[in-house]
Amino acid sequence: MRRADRLFQILQYLRGGRLTTAAQLAEKLEVTPRTIYRDVAHLIGSGVPIEGEAGVGYLMRDGYDLPPLMFTQEEIVALVSGARILQSWGGTRMAAAAQEALVKIDAVLPQEARPQVGQVNVHVMDGIAQHGHWRDYLDRFEAASEAKIRLRMGYADEVGQQTNRVVRPLGVWFWGKVWTAVGWCELRDGFRMFRLDRISALEELDRFRPLKGQTLKDFYELGAYRR
Repeated sequence: MRRADRLFQILQYLRGGRLTTAAQLAEKLEVTPRTIYRDVAHLIGSGVPIEGEAGVGYLMRDGYDLPPLMFTQEEIVALVSGARILQSWGGTRMAAAAQEALVKIDAVLPQEARPQVGQVNVHVMDGIAQHGHWRDYLDRFEAASEAKIRLRMGYADEVGQQTNRVVRPLGVWFWGKVWTAVGWCELRDGFRMFRLDRISALEELDRFRPLKGQTLKDFYELGAYRR
């Protein structure tokens, strides 16, 4: 989690004047209490009226709030529609994050704008609910591409032949009905695109360093994804 996101979360937990300890915040945000101490000190230094101290707890009195977010109607439609698409077609963690994002957007919108969120008439049919493993693999492949972690996976080609691959993940693509993962395949010594519904197993290995000729930029320059 980025620090900016963590600071925002701390403010949300402290709203309403509830005494919250650094240990409780650390558990919720999956960081150490020492990190919470530094973050709270930063917020106080920025002028946020947080009271308390380390070892006792912190609270923020009623009356302080973040400036309301201002979106146009078109922007609200875009945000809600995108979140609903991810809830139905994204990974498990993506879907949960999309739902949380909608809650946060609704919480910080001005009172007069909140009804617009529920009035967005863009709806999405759940097309992959029966294929739950897609969602898990989507989350894991996306996270591995961000963290630069090699993956070992079982994969079936279009005729059902099973192979074991070691892949350096580069990202995931959505084609309207199916997700594909792109990576440098060590078995084939080249770029490959893998349909997530054909992956039978996925295991994290070690970290890798991007090599010249094996990066996402190189993949785009080849134009293989357009074929």
